[in-house]
Amino acid sequence: MSNPSLGRSLSVRAPGGIAPVYERPGHQEFLADVLEGLKKPRKQLAPKYFYDERGACLFEAICELDEYYIPETETAILLENVREMADLLGTSVLLIEYGCGNCAKTRILLDHLDRPVGFVPIDMALEQLQRIAAELGHAYPGLDVLPVCADFTRAFDLPGKKLPDGRTIVFFPGSTLGNFDPLSARDFLNRIADICGPEGALLIGVDLRKDPEVLHRAYNDSEGVTAAFNLNLLLRINSELGADFRLDRFKHYAFFSPGESRVEMHLVSLDEQTVHIVGSAIHFARGESIWTESSYKYTLEGFEKLAASAGFQVERVWTDDRQWFSVQYLVRRRS
Repeated sequence: MSNPSLGRSLSVRAPGGIAPVYERPGHQEFLADVLEGLKKPRKQLAPKYFYDERGACLFEAICELDEYYIPETETAILLENVREMADLLGTSVLLIEYGCGNCAKTRILLDHLDRPVGFVPIDMALEQLQRIAAELGHAYPGLDVLPVCADFTRAFDLPGKKLPDGRTIVFFPGSTLGNFDPLSARDFLNRIADICGPEGALLIGVDLRKDPEVLHRAYNDSEGVTAAFNLNLLLRINSELGADFRLDRFKHYAFFSPGESRVEMHLVSLDEQTVHIVGSAIHFARGESIWTESSYKYTLEGFEKLAASAGFQVERVWTDDRQWFSVQYLVRRRS
């Protein structure tokens, strides 16, 4: 991805100040990533491209489903323990959130933090990010809100000189870390450790291993919203790259792989067919799939080892009664 700080700057005026919003990753990068992924022996597309404006709305709808346990479970953990979390995070913090979405969980934290000095929401869904940043600026008039539209899976610049001073806390709720394979997850946590600095901390949501039937229902909901979310990736490629995917010739397929401890989401070709994208012809055999997402599920011990490999120490863990999900407080390991 091109460095987002080189993109066209936009402004969101809010009582807390003027915050820069950078352009989303460009057309050429999207095209290159799609063609590279679809030309691999095992076709794949990066889950970060789910989140155009329609995709972001569909994901919000997924979060309202009974089968998709993560948002409700994590929110309950936050509501029950937020005072303890706020005490651990401390006074006058700079809060940075990766993949902020609609910031519903962030508001729980902001309502309890003691005099936070700034909030940096980071997301790829530009339209949603602009709207949410403006809403937060009005809801928290003493808070500097500095949104950044960026692909946080790659290196990017924070608006350094504009960031207020304060203990740096990275907030990474949901289960997005599970989209990274273990090696990439370690590298990503290493980058977060650098951003936090020696005195900072990470508050992260970590999805836990559980009954595979629960996972099957969560990723194959009865209303078909997850299927629509998955297929929307092809619709986006058609719309933005001029491809000719026929959505009725692909189906959503998700399953749990116990050996890898991950849910995989795929789009399966129902026929032998050829899809065209900007002069490239991509052939699909019947039953061949595009791997669109992985979602790794951790044990508490497994995640602690992963965090340690990235220079973090787990200091506090909160879970629900069923131990389906956890919110964990990590600090930099002292050498």
